[in-house]
Amino acid sequence: MQDLDFDEIVELICKEDNRFDRRAYTFTRQGLDHTVRELKKRDSERAGRSLHVTGPELLEGLRAYALDQFGPLAITVLDGWGITKCADFGDIVFSLIEYSVFSKTENDRREDFANVFEFQEAFVKPFLPKNPRPAGWPQTAALESA
Repeated sequence: MQDLDFDEIVELICKEDNRFDRRAYTFTRQGLDHTVRELKKRDSERAGRSLHVTGPELLEGLRAYALDQFGPLAITVLDGWGITKCADFGDIVFSLIEYSVFSKTENDRREDFANVFEFQEAFVKPFLPKNPRPAGWPQTAALESA
């Protein structure tokens, strides 16, 4: 049997499960590469060897990668691809595992991706003003006509 390339595999996955846009799979693959690079930078012991990334580590890497790539639009882009919670990334990862794009250990589970962080907290809060409005500051700015 001929080996399928990544795009062909994603096409097959999307025919079986159309919850996520094809770009979500590409983003997840690129996000894994980003996560591995960042983990190797931080941990010199990991630098020279292959690296297994846990579900929570991957989610943190995907969060950072999304913020880097899309800034304040990250939550909007992910939502447009069908990704609205951490478990969605788990579903994408395990679909890629089923097609041998990613690998897993016997300890890896889909549940590792559940409720690691809230999307609003992860993707919206970093862009909110740091200081709350001063006391007495109007909640909405209304222009009065003269």
